[in-house]
Amino acid sequence: MRALRLTVLLSLTLVVEPNAAPAAAEPTNAAEAAAQRKARAEAKTDAEYQAWVSRLPEDEQAWERVLQDQLGGFYLPIHKRQKVAGQSNAWDFVRDQPGRPRVLLIGDSVSRGYTQAVRKALAGRVNVHRAPANCGPTASGLKHIEVWLGDGRWDVIHFNFGIHDRNTPLPDYTTRLEKLVRRMQKTGARLVWASTTPIPDLPAKKQTAASIVERNAAAAGLMRRHGIAINDLFTAVTPHLPTMQRPEDVHFNGEGYEFLGRTVADALLKALP
Repeated sequence: MRALRLTVLLSLTLVVEPNAAPAAAEPTNAAEAAAQRKARAEAKTDAEYQAWVSRLPEDEQAWERVLQDQLGGFYLPIHKRQKVAGQSNAWDFVRDQPGRPRVLLIGDSVSRGYTQAVRKALAGRVNVHRAPANCGPTASGLKHIEVWLGDGRWDVIHFNFGIHDRNTPLPDYTTRLEKLVRRMQKTGARLVWASTTPIPDLPAKKQTAASIVERNAAAAGLMRRHGIAINDLFTAVTPHLPTMQRPEDVHFNGEGYEFLGRTVADALLKALP
C-alpha cells in the first residue's frame, strides 16, 4: 500500500500544467546571466511603456505608434526608458499652440542632439517638431520622407543629410538630395539647408573629414540652384570643436548642442515670414 501511495505521488509530480510557461534555463556563464538580466529589464520597461502609452490621448498614442515604427532597435529602447522615467526628449509629442508657426527639423543624431535646445530658444514663439527618426542617409530619406512630412502643413523645414552619406558617391548623394528637395518644396514650406557639421578622420570607421567638406560643397551648389537658404553649421561650429565636440566622435557635448540649437533657432527666425 505504501508503495502504491509513493507511485501515485511521483506520478502527480510529473503532471505539467498544459498552459504553464517553461522555466527559464539557468545561465551557464556570466554572459548568459547578463543577457537574461537585460531581457528581463527590457520586458519590464516595455510593459511600463505600453501602460504609459495606453493612458495617453489618441493623437499622442498615434505619435508613439509612428515612433515605434521609425526609431529602430537603437533609439526606440532609449525612448522607452526615457518615457517610463518621465523624461523629455527630442521625440516628445508637440501639441501646437494656435497662431504660432510650425517648424519641422529633419536630420540625424546631431540634429536630434540640438532639437531640445532649439525648442528652448523658440519657446512661446514657434511650434518646433522633428521627424520621428534618426533620419540617416539620403536613401532612408527617400524611403521615409512621406511619414516624416506628416500632414505637410509646415511653415519652415530645416533639414540635413550628410554624415551617413559620407561614403555615398557624390553623384548619387546629389541626385537623392535633389529628389528630397523637390518633394519638400511641394509642401509650400520655406526650406533651410543645414550644412553638415565636421567629423574627424577615423580610418577604422571609414570616415574622413574631407568627405563632409565635399558633400557640403555639392549640397551648397544644389541649394543655390533651388534658391534655398543655407544655415552654415559647419562654419559656425568649427572654431569651437576643441571644447564642443567629443574626442574622436561626430557628436557634441551639452555645450555644443546648446550652441548648435541657438544657431538653428536664429536661422529659423530669419526664415519665418
